[in-house]
Amino acid sequence: MTPVKLTTLTKKGGCGCKIGPGELRDVLHSLPETKKDPNLLVGLDTGDDAGVYKLTDDLAIVQTLDFFTPIVDDPYDFGQVAAANALSDVYAMGGTPVTALNIVAFPIFDLDKAILSEILRGASDKVQEAGCNLVGGHSIDDQEPKFGLSVTGTIHPDQIQTNAGARIGDQLILTKPIGVGISTTALKRGLLSDEEVSRVTAVMAMLNKGAAEVMKNYPVHACTDVTGFGLLGHLGEMAAESRQAITLMKDQVPVLPRVRELAEQGVVPGGSKSNLRHVKEAVHFDDRLDEIDQLILADAVTSGGLLMAVEAAQAEALLAELKAKGLDASLIGSVTDGPAGQLFVK
Repeated sequence: MTPVKLTTLTKKGGCGCKIGPGELRDVLHSLPETKKDPNLLVGLDTGDDAGVYKLTDDLAIVQTLDFFTPIVDDPYDFGQVAAANALSDVYAMGGTPVTALNIVAFPIFDLDKAILSEILRGASDKVQEAGCNLVGGHSIDDQEPKFGLSVTGTIHPDQIQTNAGARIGDQLILTKPIGVGISTTALKRGLLSDEEVSRVTAVMAMLNKGAAEVMKNYPVHACTDVTGFGLLGHLGEMAAESRQAITLMKDQVPVLPRVRELAEQGVVPGGSKSNLRHVKEAVHFDDRLDEIDQLILADAVTSGGLLMAVEAAQAEALLAELKAKGLDASLIGSVTDGPAGQLFVK
């Protein structure tokens, strides 16, 4: 296989980041309203991770789709990360992934076909790790590589987790560190050691399966996964949809090593800066937090951890069980009485 740095193949100006939440919301709101199907339990009306459609009183399907340009250079690792990222949306809803379809864009006449083979092998291995079935997909010839999956899962209609159920007093638990966007931007610029590349890749490639399985045993009132909109963006969505306020303790948020140092050097992706601009009006920062602190909390994440709002009395037990599974989980804040949708960062 011909060696190639996948991250250098992204077109100038493109980062594979999600379209910002503000811009996306404007587009969705411009669409004509469609007839409401009573079996559509979760659709476009909320900022949830996936759609849910009820088939019977005891069975619903969870559907999601996600893909992006290369975020790491190793093709196998890229496939692993893309698969874990797509599967995560089903886990965040409380579902079990059942089937997956590959979505591939690849310059088939310009790059070694073995590169594509490795991407697909990485994804296949990760899908199998999830106990899911890869059933096909679709590919196109494109100048820029892109890869992801469409995933379908199952869930009982009464056991759906959304981002809208957080209650005053709930404690917030995050199951993976943030700083992924800054770290992978540094990777693209050749600023990470091999050990640091391995660390951030392992974080992104880790399934949220274990966290989701633990979550089912506790009174979790709301859940989402932290991805492209950053921790602040997803906290803001949870606060707004739950009609509550949230207090975040900055020093309790797990962050990948050297992220602040890199951010101080200007190694911050455009998506993270856009995230911070979008949430500014809803976030109240402690005066001691500078712009670097703020950018890290807004940093765009790929394949991040689950963010859970759990009943306070059970939070420590849930956290202990997550840690026992080897997860870098932390108690990062709480749901508080205050203006709906507002975040207070201490």
